[in-house]
Amino acid sequence: MSIRVLVVDDEPQLAEIVARHLLREGYRVATASDGLDALTLAADGRYDLAIVDVNMPGMTGFEVCRRLKQADDAIRVLMLSARDAVEDRVHGLDAGADDYLIKPFDFAELFARLRALTRRDSRAQLRLAAGDLTLSVDRATVTVAGREIQLSRREFDLLKALVQRPEVAIGRAELLGEVWGSEHFQSNVIDQYVAYLRRKLDAAGARSRIVTERGVGFRFTAADTDADTR
Repeated sequence: MSIRVLVVDDEPQLAEIVARHLLREGYRVATASDGLDALTLAADGRYDLAIVDVNMPGMTGFEVCRRLKQADDAIRVLMLSARDAVEDRVHGLDAGADDYLIKPFDFAELFARLRALTRRDSRAQLRLAAGDLTLSVDRATVTVAGREIQLSRREFDLLKALVQRPEVAIGRAELLGEVWGSEHFQSNVIDQYVAYLRRKLDAAGARSRIVTERGVGFRFTAADTDADTR
């Protein structure tokens, strides 16, 4: 799955330029024009990285960083600022920032810093645990309470996409884009593969479930549920 980046800057032109360069590099990007917008987007979906401008009206980038980290301590935050004073960099790092880049910057350096931030979590990302499931990302295998089950690569990628955002309803179009690489497949292919996964998880005695959210898509839950799983 591609890395999701939230760009927070009150200068629309700069935010658009940064987003466009990120998209060309294969990142999935959302933009926010202020702190409140950023926190709203972050509450609706998980982001791996955030690029946050320091100087914004209202809520400063420092406060946005602090609150993003409070909501999700796994997010990596890169602060952007036209000021290179030591106290500003210290303030940003004390707010929880993982890195600090001075404007104007070269995009090659920005990408290098983002790659460095994602590498910090690369080992942890090799294994995902949710409920009684453990996914080994490097081997594309799944175990239920320690017992390995056989999944196709497509089944594994679909399960991983759901497990990475537990209790979040994900739409069919988004899953098609993440797992199949395009939203233009027939959406019922998702339903077919969810059915395959449910049969295999049930056969292995898994308590975790893939729940159908009618009119939306699917949600992974690690707890037993009486919700619709058809």
